[in-house]
Amino acid sequence: MRVQLIRAWRERFDSEELELADGATVADALARTRLPRDGLAGCAVHGERVEQDAPLHDGDRLELLGPLLADPKDSRRRRARVQADRAGGR
Repeated sequence: MRVQLIRAWRERFDSEELELADGATVADALARTRLPRDGLAGCAVHGERVEQDAPLHDGDRLELLGPLLADPKDSRRRRARVQADRAGGR
């Protein structure tokens, strides 16, 4: 089966296609990839987070996830403050 691996950074991305045996898992793909795995925070298949023992299927897109650059809750609070400041300044 063929699986596409993707690793994205802020300014670029790398991708690789692997030919794996039927029944292969995320861990099997990680063991075979040439993509950098430093700072790997997890994996997703077609955008859904998965564990390394998850089975892969022909045509899957395995995304190698990096660490979060900002806490989503903090980002939302900042946006809410900016919106509140704008509304109050009208």
